[in-house]
Amino acid sequence: MKAVRCPSCGAAMKRNGKTSAGAQRWRCGSCGASTTLSYDDTAARLGEFLAWLTSKDTQLSMPGQGRTFRRRTAGFWRVWPMPEPTGEVRRVLFVDGIWLARDLVVLIAHDGSFVVSWYMAQSETSRAWEALMAPIPAPDVVVCDGGTGFERARRRAWPRTRVQRCLFHAFCQVRRYTTSRPRLQAGRELYALALELMHLETLRQADWWVERYLQWCEFWADFLEDVSYVDGRRQFTHERLRKARSSLSRLVSRGTLFTYLDPALTAEGPLPRTNNAIEGGVNAQLRDMLRNHRGMSTMRRVKAVFWWCYLHTESPRDARGILASMPTDDDIDLLYRTYSASPKRDDGGPEWGDRVVWEELHHKDPYTFWLD
Repeated sequence: MKAVRCPSCGAAMKRNGKTSAGAQRWRCGSCGASTTLSYDDTAARLGEFLAWLTSKDTQLSMPGQGRTFRRRTAGFWRVWPMPEPTGEVRRVLFVDGIWLARDLVVLIAHDGSFVVSWYMAQSETSRAWEALMAPIPAPDVVVCDGGTGFERARRRAWPRTRVQRCLFHAFCQVRRYTTSRPRLQAGRELYALALELMHLETLRQADWWVERYLQWCEFWADFLEDVSYVDGRRQFTHERLRKARSSLSRLVSRGTLFTYLDPALTAEGPLPRTNNAIEGGVNAQLRDMLRNHRGMSTMRRVKAVFWWCYLHTESPRDARGILASMPTDDDIDLLYRTYSASPKRDDGGPEWGDRVVWEELHHKDPYTFWLD
């Protein structure tokens, strides 16, 4: 045990019996001051909280069915673990969003090994994507699944970054319209072309694939123009097949299918063609965590995702550093009252939106939470 020093004169103190509550009393031999020591176990309790959150343990299996645990760790649900921009430039970034509710999504950026940043929003709008991307230096290539609003945000935040559309998602989008067992010959041929996307290894093969796809579009063009009348309304007979064609045609025209084969980019090494690094390495882990601790409120689910993302960054702080630097609900309320011009409810609280925490606490520079 470290030597106990007198808070008045700094001299060494000695044990001097115990208080009526059983606490050790200390007395200074120099000035005669008497005191007791109290130890701050907040960091230890945070470690206990995070160990539970990232495990499969249930509170029901704890002593007292977790009542003591909930009391000891309740305050940590008020903490918001936020990303800390490092300024490091990555060659490749994977981006995706995990939906936690009908109008709540957490957008995540991952470099294949560590979580880089995350951002909460109501939907995958261009403004939300841009808020995620703005603090991060532009990578050479970004791999995405084609979420709504992403391309517009990329043109603003990362105009020189090349896009690689996840080929598995491109195939799944075609399969969604054709099914895995198309009844029509045109559907069978298009399904086969989409399936072949994941097996192209060279630019020559990619060019040959594009040529065959364009031939398919030309051969079946008249067939896809057939119309029918349903309840007196005119509609295309093969509407689903047309949607499958449109999904591939957009990717071909934008040139995002075969970025991973570009010789100028592959000179430094191979590039990924799918979003598997974030789908399996992040989203699947998050879903497992939320399933293991199902029953949490929406906000606790959000904070659980934030905690997991922070713990899987490249250099997370220790427990004491987290408690000293991360904002709490009170910090957010103060920022809202100080800066927000959005309409408030009758009780003074914020309306549901994505302009309180998600803008004030996402800055390009290391964030601060004090006011001048």
